[in-house]
Amino acid sequence: MEIRWLEAFVAVAEELHFGRAATRLRMAQSPLSQTIRKLEKDVGAELFERSTRSVDLTAAGRALLPHAYRILDEVGLARKAPTSAPGSVYGRVSIGFSGALNHLTLPPLARALRQRHPNISLHLVGRVMSGEAVDRLVAGTLDLAFVGLPLNPGAVATRRIARERLGVVLPSDHRLAERAAVDLRELAEEAFITMPLLSGSALNDSALRACTASGFRPRVVQEVPDPFIMMTLVSAGVGVSIVTEGVAGVVPAGSVFRPLAGTPRFHDHALAWAAGNTSRVLGAVLDVALEVLPTPGD
Repeated sequence: MEIRWLEAFVAVAEELHFGRAATRLRMAQSPLSQTIRKLEKDVGAELFERSTRSVDLTAAGRALLPHAYRILDEVGLARKAPTSAPGSVYGRVSIGFSGALNHLTLPPLARALRQRHPNISLHLVGRVMSGEAVDRLVAGTLDLAFVGLPLNPGAVATRRIARERLGVVLPSDHRLAERAAVDLRELAEEAFITMPLLSGSALNDSALRACTASGFRPRVVQEVPDPFIMMTLVSAGVGVSIVTEGVAGVVPAGSVFRPLAGTPRFHDHALAWAAGNTSRVLGAVLDVALEVLPTPGD
């Protein structure tokens, strides 16, 4: 097994397209395919399912990927070690996030990390819902993720970083748009836009609990994987969406955010990581997160 074989494998695994991976590696597609075949022969298993239209990782490929990341990370660290200042932290950290829901938490963490640990390379992965984040943390393809709580206990370690009230995004010409707050019961007959129901979105779970407590189950007419696109569809008049108060400042034109009336209902945001991950880089990131994203009170 050669380092360049693993570099080729990671490029194809991330692009899921041999042409794009070849362009990224600045090589022709035919030598790239030959390199992947050499790696597959070396490990004794096919790593990709290839068709004329798509490329997907096999079970063997998914099993190899986190190890490939770690090996390439270690090679990068070894290259930097001779010229790095004593005590400096260097390496790569992959952070998953969902999108607009993290616009108040991801930027300050990323900025602080670049200032305090310029030798830590950030790999930011968007549109990662909480359920997928847990799977990827356990598999080792993510080091850290922004998630919603609660999560299934035991799979990962978590630290709460924000508690936000739930509210609703309405089209600006909606009959309730002028209200200071909206009683969720008045939306029982509305069309709802949500994250994919099977995506493992913690926000979906919070929204469903709020609707159930108000005596109805939401009628979902559209599922989209991105919170901002979800709100854009609200602006287009497709339906309404339950979100957190943190997005009030980024709702698109043609829509408005209104808090829910009555007893406040909350959605908790957290950072999550694999409990067994003892990476020094992850430890440095968590130390910075503790400073810039302090644990909120109840």
